[in-house]
Amino acid sequence: MNKTKKALVKRFKVTKNGKILRRLSGQNHFQAKKSGARKRKGRKWVQVSKSETKKIKQYLHI
Repeated sequence: MNKTKKALVKRFKVTKNGKILRRLSGQNHFQAKKSGARKRKGRKWVQVSKSETKKIKQYLHI
């Protein structure tokens, strides 16, 4: 049995239906130049693409 990749556990959330969610990139700094709408969108979790979902589920052992 392989170990779960702990770095991925911290970065992704799994919904009860098996969807994998991630945070938007580019939200850590340089916020002054971004519009309010862009900053608000950055707070949400977005779904990972289907091609990446399969690989992430392997590492998370789901």
